[in-house]
Amino acid sequence: MSATLLGFLALFALMLLRVPLAFAMGLVGLVGMALMRSWPAALASTTTEVLDIAKYTLSVVPLFILMGNLVTRAGMSRELFRASYAFLGHRRGGLSLATLASCAGFGAICGSSLATVATMAKVAMPEMQRYGYADSFAAGTVAAGGTLGILIPPSVIMVIYGIMTEQSIGALFAAGLLPGLLAMLLYMAAATLVTARRPELGPPGAGMDWAQRGRALAEIWGVLLLFAIVIGGIYGGLFTATEAAGVGAMRGLLFALARRALTWKSLLEVLGESGRTSAMLFTILIGASIFANFINYTTMPGDLRQWIEGLGVSPMLVVVCICLIYLVLGTAMESLSMILLTVPIFYPLIVHLGLDPIWFGVLIVCVVEIGMITPPVGMNVFVLRSVLPDVPTHRIWRGVAPFIVADIVRIGLLIAFPIVSVWLPRTLGL
Repeated sequence: MSATLLGFLALFALMLLRVPLAFAMGLVGLVGMALMRSWPAALASTTTEVLDIAKYTLSVVPLFILMGNLVTRAGMSRELFRASYAFLGHRRGGLSLATLASCAGFGAICGSSLATVATMAKVAMPEMQRYGYADSFAAGTVAAGGTLGILIPPSVIMVIYGIMTEQSIGALFAAGLLPGLLAMLLYMAAATLVTARRPELGPPGAGMDWAQRGRALAEIWGVLLLFAIVIGGIYGGLFTATEAAGVGAMRGLLFALARRALTWKSLLEVLGESGRTSAMLFTILIGASIFANFINYTTMPGDLRQWIEGLGVSPMLVVVCICLIYLVLGTAMESLSMILLTVPIFYPLIVHLGLDPIWFGVLIVCVVEIGMITPPVGMNVFVLRSVLPDVPTHRIWRGVAPFIVADIVRIGLLIAFPIVSVWLPRTLGL
């Protein structure tokens, strides 16, 4: 256990020195293995871990990233917002509700929280500002709505968790659907309560008749078709999750070409952005894999199990404590780093306690979502700040506060009622 604690202390020290997390994890893992075994063994182990990253199943990550960038370029986000606005915009706080609904829809074809925030900020914020919405409430809505992209399938974080724990990606996608919809509904409830208490924060927008609503609904056929092809293909047994990512990326390219949204220059920009994002993710994956190999070689996983057994507490109390640890980590780390750093430690414990690893995967993804909108790191807030330079950061933090409360309620519901997460994959036989 002492070797593990020293490893974590060294890791946090390097992070404080602003060493990039991927290199900090890789360096600590390499040196730790060398000190515990030998340098030749550490170098051989590190080489194996790096080569293991180049596996077929991980190709799903850059393909889903490419699909998200292509559909963003195709302008599907604007169609989703128009359709949501047509049905919800006339209500008090309706533009906020429409933004949350369109964030959920965009998350279903994007899979990235940061991309959802950056895109929907450009689409929804001008409309909310035009109708006199408070900047804090409007920006908080977009920042919170962006977290839906990390949970509603297809989700890159879900894919990485599934690969790390050797769980079915299809089952994880199915398990994330109902909690994702629950998150959207709780966010909507939070927005409704805020505007009921302070109507001036979210005035109603212009109403639309049923003919206009029908036309707006018809415009989102591309989104529905893409979601049906990718997710329906996985559950229908037509192709694997990796093949589904390839099919989705190709469909995204065809949509963008059909809408004349791509030029050679913009295509190169999309490919370059997708490549940079994928390279960043794989670099972090390699560093985390080397560090996890070091952790697994120490006695920490076994010591942790023995310590928990000695306490004699219930498994659910252990889960609550793990969630609290994630909430604390979320104030200093971003979501992917938390998953990569902690899953090798907590996952064996969850399996030992006899808990469902699919349910646990959904639960921790929901918890790390909160870290996307909590200070001081809150990546969604900083992305939003870069898109909206006129909105001060402290106003955005104030605007996300009601949605953080909604997240805490959701975590409590998912812990108390695991059936919300596991019902759909069990029904589908996954």
